[in-house]
Amino acid sequence: MRHFVSAACGLWLAAAAQVQAEPVVVVELYTSQGCSSCPPADDFVAMLASNPQILPLALHVDYWDYIGWADKFANPKFTDRQRAYAKAVGSRTIYTPQLIIGGADRIEGFAPEETANRLRAHMEAGTTVRLMVTREGDRLVIRAEADPPLTEPVRVQLVRYKPEETVLIERGENAGKTVTYTNIVTSWERIGDWSGQEPLELTAPFAGDQPGAVIVQHDGPAAILAAARVD
Repeated sequence: MRHFVSAACGLWLAAAAQVQAEPVVVVELYTSQGCSSCPPADDFVAMLASNPQILPLALHVDYWDYIGWADKFANPKFTDRQRAYAKAVGSRTIYTPQLIIGGADRIEGFAPEETANRLRAHMEAGTTVRLMVTREGDRLVIRAEADPPLTEPVRVQLVRYKPEETVLIERGENAGKTVTYTNIVTSWERIGDWSGQEPLELTAPFAGDQPGAVIVQHDGPAAILAAARVD
């Protein structure tokens, strides 16, 4: 399956990276080790992670745990975040796998061609927010400017993630499978609010070796205006 996805999407991803270095497009994958439909989407995230313009983040939800295999990466907060996305568009249903691109486009199931089209649109759209993040020891200095100024306040969020881990799943729908997960989110915290009128400058703790990202996003949750990786 991964070879098919690479053949379908690899060429335009490489071409887009040569044309435009900014912005980073955030792709949230809602997944679970207990979901039989999720492994192809998990592999897809690994492919996307090779492109510097795309930041895929795997958020493992807990509502599949009852089937017989508790996902070691699952967090009820990630389930709540997925439900908040559904509520924002008037839906009562959540799915795995589900991709949310740039906080705005929702794709249920594994749909690589549709995902490629949506990603291309986000990569070509650009952003009015310039985000700069500097690491100084165990803290981050976060600066942002909006041109033109924003018309409503936005969230400033800090995400931490584990780059990769391989898991042998012993029970549940994926029993017997060994799956490698990429960019596994370990925390997603709101660290401040920004009016978008004046330039932003704030600091946040950033200890340890796990990479992360700063994400500026409309409430809802809704569209992501800017994102920056932190190593």
